Amino acid sequence: MQRLNRVSARLSTIRKSSFGTNATASTSSHPWKDYISQAPKHDPIHRLLKDKAYINGQWSDALDKQTFDVLDPASNEIITSLPDMGAAETNDAIETAYESLTAWQSFTCHARAEIVNKIYVLMNVYQEQLARIITAECGKPLAEARGEVMFSASFFKWFAEEGRRLNGDVIATNKSDRRLLVIKEPVGVCGIITPWNFPAAMIARKLAPALVTGCSAVIKPPHLAPLSALALAEICEEAGVLPGVVNVLSSDKNMRQIGAEICENKLVRKLSFTGSTAAGMTLAQQSANTLKRVSMELGGNAPFIVFADADVDAAVQGAMVSKYRNAGQTCVCTNRFYIHSAVYDEFVDKYAQQVRKLKIGHGFGDGVQIGPLISKQGADKVQRHVDDAKRQGAEIICGGRETRVEGLAGDTFFEPTIVSKVTPDMQMYQEETFGPLSGIVSFDDDEQVVSAANDTDMGLAAYFYTKDLSRAFRVSEQLEYGMVGVNSGLISTEIAPFGGVKYSGMGREGSKYGIDEYVQLKYICMENV
Repeated sequence: MQRLNRVSARLSTIRKSSFGTNATASTSSHPWKDYISQAPKHDPIHRLLKDKAYINGQWSDALDKQTFDVLDPASNEIITSLPDMGAAETNDAIETAYESLTAWQSFTCHARAEIVNKIYVLMNVYQEQLARIITAECGKPLAEARGEVMFSASFFKWFAEEGRRLNGDVIATNKSDRRLLVIKEPVGVCGIITPWNFPAAMIARKLAPALVTGCSAVIKPPHLAPLSALALAEICEEAGVLPGVVNVLSSDKNMRQIGAEICENKLVRKLSFTGSTAAGMTLAQQSANTLKRVSMELGGNAPFIVFADADVDAAVQGAMVSKYRNAGQTCVCTNRFYIHSAVYDEFVDKYAQQVRKLKIGHGFGDGVQIGPLISKQGADKVQRHVDDAKRQGAEIICGGRETRVEGLAGDTFFEPTIVSKVTPDMQMYQEETFGPLSGIVSFDDDEQVVSAANDTDMGLAAYFYTKDLSRAFRVSEQLEYGMVGVNSGLISTEIAPFGGVKYSGMGREGSKYGIDEYVQLKYICMENV
């Protein structure tokens, strides 16, 4: 621990001398280019920003030398170009990960925990650089990106501590000369496929338990936001993770080939995926022939219920966090608002006042709260949902259209929007919008609203506000969701299990339960003892 403290102190000096948080002009047409050009040569950003994939401890190009560009969705700037890896490189990475297991598992769980904790230390030190990368590649405001870095780091700290407690059992014997033992062993090579909306956190909560249990990993980050994964690989190497244990494959055109190779290769013993339900079903089917252990965190259609006795001001604040964080692009974002008729007008009025204040712009800009959507297709989907609702009689309270930000080339911005008089026939009610759109429904009866909230194939997260303790217990148990926020719009934490039911997935991430996804039980029967 003294050694880690010295590392932290030394690297904190680097951070303090790095490019400051206010040095980038928020009105620039090329915010990323300005940031990089002004960063001092010794700034860690130049080490953390990669232009190659990572296999067996080496920064690698694609075998066919093909590349693809990574764009800032707000400005359309090219951040960098990366190799477009394919099935052959994936097979190499899997074999490397498999061969690394013996050496990695020869470390005690305490030794691996020290290395994983060092990743936590380094992520704290490089918070600003990592946050800038996140904002540039996926668009979220810098304040949110800084929060994501700390959220990501928390998983390495949590699982470094949990990894020291991989305890088994001694079972009471049924014979006097027999001893029955249960031990926990690493599952082996893990395939990790992640989305673009939390490019650091989605990897961290999968990779941290994998590393501390003695597993190795082949990571396929999203083609739209792959740079955080590569920066994390650099940090893992600096922390002391052995070559071959962590591998990161960048890809665009060949991403389906990579997914198929991870799923179908028998050396990969576990797949952890976060993404759409349709993609998760395909990957689960591809994994079936090799009987992989599979965990899936898939799509959502979260309800947000405000009962008549709720603290309306608190509900409004919870709704703002639940709906407009990352411009509505999170799997646990509220998709359907149900407001009791007794407080409907008060809630809508106060909610609209707050939504109208949200500042749109590039994530590097001062005070920006709503960044771009990840792509033009994302913005078009939100517009399609709004137009469909209007055709069916919904009313636009605020927002309602795509917009542009002066000085930026990106066509991916959408006004924060509230729509009332929403009905179950509307697309925005049935589908996960994944954008800054709030659809509001009025209700009068508890049983009615719980039934409506459950009337979906999805079951990831749900929220409701009430002061009635009896209702709090009753409704939280009746809602068919893996996670329920009672009087809270922000439920994610490393210490609690994250995951859904029904078509929202299987398995859990984070908490003491999350580490079980990466170990398997071995029973040992010893006779004549």
